[in-house]
Amino acid sequence: MAPLAESHRPFRFRFRDLYGLTAYVAVILVALAAIPAPTWERLGSRLFVTIGVIGTWRYGWWLLHFVRAQVYARVRFPRLRRASERLWRDGWRPERVSYIVTTFMERPETTQAVMAAIVDECRTTGIPTRIYLGSGLPKDEQVARDFLFRTARTLDLELVIVRQNRPGKRAALGLALRALSRAGLGPDEPVVFMDGDTILLPGFLRRCLPLFEVRRDLDALTTAEQAIVIGPRWISTWLDMRFAQRHLTMQSHALAHKVLALTGRCSVFRGREVLRDEFIRLVESDNLEDWLWGTIPFLSGDDKSTWFALLKKPGGTVMLYVPDAMVCTVENIAGSGWQRMRFNLLRWSGNAIRNSGRVIALGPRRIGWFIWWCVLDQRVSMWTGLLGPTAALLNLFWGDPGLTLVYVAWICTTRLLLSLPLFAYAGDIRPAFPLFLYLNQLANSLIKGYLTFRPATQRWLNRGDQRGRTAPSALSGFRERMADYVMVIWVTAMALGMALYIGILRRPTWETLWSVFHRG
Repeated sequence: MAPLAESHRPFRFRFRDLYGLTAYVAVILVALAAIPAPTWERLGSRLFVTIGVIGTWRYGWWLLHFVRAQVYARVRFPRLRRASERLWRDGWRPERVSYIVTTFMERPETTQAVMAAIVDECRTTGIPTRIYLGSGLPKDEQVARDFLFRTARTLDLELVIVRQNRPGKRAALGLALRALSRAGLGPDEPVVFMDGDTILLPGFLRRCLPLFEVRRDLDALTTAEQAIVIGPRWISTWLDMRFAQRHLTMQSHALAHKVLALTGRCSVFRGREVLRDEFIRLVESDNLEDWLWGTIPFLSGDDKSTWFALLKKPGGTVMLYVPDAMVCTVENIAGSGWQRMRFNLLRWSGNAIRNSGRVIALGPRRIGWFIWWCVLDQRVSMWTGLLGPTAALLNLFWGDPGLTLVYVAWICTTRLLLSLPLFAYAGDIRPAFPLFLYLNQLANSLIKGYLTFRPATQRWLNRGDQRGRTAPSALSGFRERMADYVMVIWVTAMALGMALYIGILRRPTWETLWSVFHRG
C-alpha cells in the first residue's frame, strides 16, 4: 500500500518544474509568431468580440468561483471550525457513529487499510462505532471480520454484515440503510457513507462531527479527497488536477450552503435524513424518464441520488464542504489506464448530465439561485466547450492553419492562468496541469454531448463491468438509430453555423438564390 497523503500539503517550489513551464510558454510564443497576417485580416474584430464575450463569461465565472472559495476558506469556514473545536474540547461527543461501507472484490490490503482507519478513529475519539458492511462476496466479509477481530476486540465497535441479494452498489446501500433503521438510530446520530476503497485520514471525526452540533440545520457534508494510484503515473497527475479543481469549486458552492454532489466516496449525513423513506427509495432504485429511451435506471450515481433527495426535501436543506478533513481513495488500475479513465469520465459525466435536468426543474427559489445556475451552467458549458475546437478544425481542413494557431495560443494561455490556483492546492507546480485541464474539459464536453442523446449508456468497469444497456431488440435498435439521427442533426447544425461565422462558408444572398433557381 502506498503511503497516505497528508491532509494539507504546503507549497514547494522546485526549479525543475520551471523547465516544463518554459517549454509550455515557448509553445505559446511560437504559435503567436506563426499566425499568418491574412488570418487576422479575414477574422478581424469578429474573432476578438467572440473571444471577449465567451471568455468574459467562462473565465469570469471561474474567477467568481475562486473569489467565493477564498471567502469560504478564509472567513466563513474558520468561524465554524473555531466553534466546533471549542465544542470538542468541552467534551461533546455523539452517542454513536455508524458507517455504511460498500465493497465488492476489493483487494485484501485495501480493505484492511480502510478498517484500520476506522479502528483508529474509534480508539482516538472513544465514540461507540457500528460498521454496516454491504458486500456481495463472503471473501470481502471475511477479510474485514478477521482484521477487526485481531485489532478491535477491546473497543466499543460492532460489525454488521449485510449480504446483498441483488447486484450493484445501490442494492448494498439500500439493505444497509434498512438494517440501520431496524437497529435504531437517533435523529442526530451521524452516518458516514463510504466506499470500500476509501481511507479516513487521522482526525476525520473530530473535524466533521461537531459541525452537526454547531449547525443544527446541517443535513450532510462532504470532505476533501486525494487519490492513491496504483498504476500509471499520468493518472495520478490527472486525478490530482481533478481533486484540486474540485477543492476550489466545492468551497465556492459551500458558501451558498449547498454542494453539487455528496460524494459517494465519503460523505456524512444526519441520522434523521437517512431514515426518510424517500431517501432510502431513491438510493435503492433511482431512475430517469426520457422521451426516447423510456425509464432509465441509475446504475451508479448514488451520490447524486442522496443529493437530490435532500434538495427536494420540504423546507430546504443545508450542506457543507469540510476542506480540512481528508480521505484517500485507492485507485487500482488493472489493464489499460486510458480505458479506465474513459469509463470513469463516462460514468461521472453521465451521472451529472442525467441528474441535472430534474435539479433544474426544482427551480432557483427551491435550491438557491447560485447552485441552480451552477447546474444550468454545466449543461450550457458542454456546448460552448466544443465551439473553439470545431472552429479550429474546420479552418484547418479548409487549408488555413491560422485560426488553429490562434486557438492553440489562446487555450495554452488561459489554461495556464486557470492552473495557478490549482498549483497552490496540489502543493507544487505541475506543468501537465494546463494540458490535463483542457483535455478534461474537452472530454467532458464530448461525453456529455454524446450522453445527451444516449442517456441510457452506463458502464461500471471496477464493479464487475456492470452495464446499463438493455438486451438487443427491435425497439432498442430503433432507439439507437433515432439517437444517431438526432445527434447528426445537432452536430451538422453546429458545424454549419460555425463555418458561416468564421467565414469558411458565406450566407447565400437573394441574388445568388435567384440565379440558382433561374438557371434551374
